[in-house]
Amino acid sequence: MNIFAPIEPANGVRPWLASYPPGVPHTLNLPITETINDRFERSVKQYGTNRAVESFGVSFTYDELGRYASAVAAWLQTEGLKPGDRVAIMMPNVAAYVPILYGILKAGCSVVNINPLYLPSELAHQLKDSGTKTIFVLAQFEHTVKAAMASVQLDRVVRVHLGDLLGLKGRLVTYVGGRKTPPKPDGRVDGAIPFASVISQGRALSMKPVTVRPEDIAFLQYTGGTTGVAKGAALRHSNVIANATQMNFWLYSSFAPNRPPEIMVTALPLYHIYALMACWINMLLRGGCLLLITNPRDIPAFVKTLKTRPFTMIAGVNTLYNSLCDAPHIREVNWQPLVATLAGGMATQRAVAEKWKALTGHPIVEGYGLSETSPCICFNSPLITDFTGTVGYPWPSTDVSLRDVATGQEVAMGQTGELCVTGPQVMAGYWNRPDETAKAMTADGYFRTGDMAVMLPDGQIKIVDRLKEMVIVSGFNVYPNEVEDVLALHPKVREAAVIGLPDDHSGEAVAAYVVRRDDSLTAEELRAFCAQSLTKYKVPKSISFRAELPKSPVGKVLRRVLRDEVMAKSK
Repeated sequence: MNIFAPIEPANGVRPWLASYPPGVPHTLNLPITETINDRFERSVKQYGTNRAVESFGVSFTYDELGRYASAVAAWLQTEGLKPGDRVAIMMPNVAAYVPILYGILKAGCSVVNINPLYLPSELAHQLKDSGTKTIFVLAQFEHTVKAAMASVQLDRVVRVHLGDLLGLKGRLVTYVGGRKTPPKPDGRVDGAIPFASVISQGRALSMKPVTVRPEDIAFLQYTGGTTGVAKGAALRHSNVIANATQMNFWLYSSFAPNRPPEIMVTALPLYHIYALMACWINMLLRGGCLLLITNPRDIPAFVKTLKTRPFTMIAGVNTLYNSLCDAPHIREVNWQPLVATLAGGMATQRAVAEKWKALTGHPIVEGYGLSETSPCICFNSPLITDFTGTVGYPWPSTDVSLRDVATGQEVAMGQTGELCVTGPQVMAGYWNRPDETAKAMTADGYFRTGDMAVMLPDGQIKIVDRLKEMVIVSGFNVYPNEVEDVLALHPKVREAAVIGLPDDHSGEAVAAYVVRRDDSLTAEELRAFCAQSLTKYKVPKSISFRAELPKSPVGKVLRRVLRDEVMAKSK
């Protein structure tokens, strides 16, 4: 299976090829027959004594990680799970996350990553759509699972604690964490299995070898697209291995080919595709250590960790870097070991990039990708010395094509078009949604990202705007249809439209424009109503009332026209 065969560009030679970092090949013409499982086993053997995961000041090695993963896999098999079954993880960055993830894959199952902040209705949809019957959940979020079980059947719920796998200190971590954020007493699922029991039982079992192929599904990463209905991007083992190989060539071929294992600050949640790849798989291939930050919103605690633990890489988003730059005591952190600051998930603001470089002495290196592309498509050269404001160049064995939305034809250099991509990292399709998969592809096999971009003369890609009308709040996707559906349920609302507006803190903020049915309706009343059905970051930050909304001749609300009107008035 050669997933790195040379790609023929849609329209001749691409200008970015001459601008590649030195030592990075344009095409990775490598036969890939390995799976994530194969790479994992190789890393356990090659880096056995290296630290693999560190959390709350306690670490365990690749050898230990391998044993934990085998125990999880053996337990799943004994419970009757078969290769191809889906298993969900609903947790922030805790020590147990990584061995659970590896254990699921080792059993031949597919991982369904779930945001622990989801409300029961959101969780239920994802479980139903994926056909998931087993979930590992942190105790603090077990009440959500219990509520979702009113509408979806689960065969197994495994309760995980903050301090699991951290030895004696883990008990203290669980106790203190339970005092700060106590699990809801009435939210416990009857029959939930303690993760400690999974490990102890699994260690006494013999795992049966399973055959996993590169084309098998490793992850279902849920994303919404333009409809607001969450769809599972089916990522094969080969997609993930391809993107990991591209990443390693890009980051290390010219930048640091013989560096010792990295220590990656992992503050972004591992259930997000960006952290899953940039942190987890990136460290796996090189025997590096994940320095897990369970609650990155607790900036003082985050800074305290950075002060006490040397690190060499960090992956984040604009809002995270902005918060760190403004944090007390941040200048007490030793930035000398740092070699790379990676950014993605949302647009990085130049002002933040300049503050970061002044603080650390290092530029922010920005990239671009999507859940559907495993995720990375483009990245700036790791050799840059200053922030570029672009997302850099397409990765090896990747071709991008900027297309006119109406005609599908490639636009000329310097013109704006929809960014379309082909390469070995592009998903197999949306889970059980061939119609949506077909809509997302061009006739000649390019994936339509829904983002508008322009290509600069040297081949760098600059994202201009989104064709898809989703709003990105601190790196998380919010889909206008979903929020509008909730607003429309209020009896005093006639109609509503949702757009994203620039926000200094979160990059974008959800803004709702409402035509009232009853003039007594207030913004506070409507926001409280939304909070009953939507995760906090989806609740409109601003609500404005209007006499009417801009519409097309057939009555479709024109969100882009609305946004243009609002932005024009704000100038």
